[in-house]
Amino acid sequence: MKEPGLDNRHRDKTPPKAGQIQQKRGDTLNKNLSAPIPQFSPNAKLETMRKETGKVSEKDVREAAKHRR
Repeated sequence: MKEPGLDNRHRDKTPPKAGQIQQKRGDTLNKNLSAPIPQFSPNAKLETMRKETGKVSEKDVREAAKHRR
């Protein structure tokens, strides 16, 4: 069953991670995100963007990228 508001992700139903939202994979390219982050190259991996911004979630990476030079 698809759960609303999770951007096509699912909640893990088994302990010890029960209820946590699964994060997007680190090897996802910026150009393949639903809304690419303009401050990064289209071929930048999400893993690289996470390291440069120090954030984990896609939403937090996007917000931190706005303040990036």
